[in-house]
Amino acid sequence: MPDEVLVERRGPVQVISINRPTAKNALDAPVARGVADAVDELDSSDDLRVGVLTGAGGVFSAGMDLKAYLRGETPEIEGRGLCGITETPPRKPLIGAVEGWALAGGFELVLACDLVVASRTARFGVPEVKRALVAGGGGALLLPRRVPQAVALEMLLTGEPIDAERAVAVGLVNRLSDEGAALDTAIALADTIAGNGPLAVAVSKRVARSSADWTLDDAWRRQRELIDPVFASADAREGATAFAEKRAPVWTGR
Repeated sequence: MPDEVLVERRGPVQVISINRPTAKNALDAPVARGVADAVDELDSSDDLRVGVLTGAGGVFSAGMDLKAYLRGETPEIEGRGLCGITETPPRKPLIGAVEGWALAGGFELVLACDLVVASRTARFGVPEVKRALVAGGGGALLLPRRVPQAVALEMLLTGEPIDAERAVAVGLVNRLSDEGAALDTAIALADTIAGNGPLAVAVSKRVARSSADWTLDDAWRRQRELIDPVFASADAREGATAFAEKRAPVWTGR
């Protein structure tokens, strides 16, 4: 794993930190590979239940590293999008923990996360139009799915950022923290999720993220195909047994 990305396990929670603070955590090829490798580990490990993506040094990410771009580098992973998560997010939940700025490609990484925790001093923006560019790493596609269309268009067409308070008001951010506490708040949220049945969590995420593209006639059938194996799992039996026995469940992911 390159030094540009630090990965830490905190029990069942994986913390992925973009570690280029002197470059405002700008995204280059090593960062992209490091984040992609980390989420691959998240999905493949039976011990990890939830990921948290953050940035070092009080900044989430200022976006693509333009110096690296001029050298011919790109922070995209072929077939997977920006840092390997914008087109193909991990199967397990991913929480963004945002301090400071999340701009352009950095903001698009936030949009790839399922939940977002932000400090009160965080700022979010897609300034691409100010450089005659389009937010093609997921901003133009994903932002209208996360916030009301009028808000998404305002951000995309003006290029002006919004603060954390407004991000909460429009539904982009789940929880606010004091400055410097976004990561700890995100880990606490991740621990709550990690305490639930892992199969049920993964399938709940898949249904919620996929169902917008399903027709109404097809939605119930497709949901049933996904949830039937969960209801038939050993974890489902363990959940009912633990409730009856008034004890904490022990999940196996099976």
